[in-house]
Amino acid sequence: MPMPKTLVTRYFQLLVKRKFTEGIRELERINEKMQKTEWNQGYYQALYGMYLSQKNINDEYSFFSKFDFTDSEELHKYRREFLEHTRNGLHGDYDRGYFSAWAGCMRVIIRMNIPVPQPKNQKEEKTSIETVRNDKNQATIANFYPNKNK
Repeated sequence: MPMPKTLVTRYFQLLVKRKFTEGIRELERINEKMQKTEWNQGYYQALYGMYLSQKNINDEYSFFSKFDFTDSEELHKYRREFLEHTRNGLHGDYDRGYFSAWAGCMRVIIRMNIPVPQPKNQKEEKTSIETVRNDKNQATIANFYPNKNK
């Protein structure tokens, strides 16, 4: 039975969106549906490693912690590199499955078109404090500062 592509694609999307509970459920479904071959074991271990790497955001050595999901050129470069490893005859089936999972992950992230975060305008950051000075039940720090508009 081939690798369930729809489950894997959904799993990658959940990982990128950091929805770990749903992602681990998809990973369990993938594990149930895949055959126990050397290639599939490498593929599954890559999927599980991605989950651990994405979940632990403070790990400075993990690939995902240094990864920019919005850099299309970088994504394509990594995908080509992973695909080269999958075609390399010197690698065993386990390794080719492992790199195939990473190449698939890059493919899904490229197709997701994650928007580049726009810098916020400094004018938008300033918010006014809404207080009701006449309401004696409401006490805020603004009530203790003199009003400059008076």
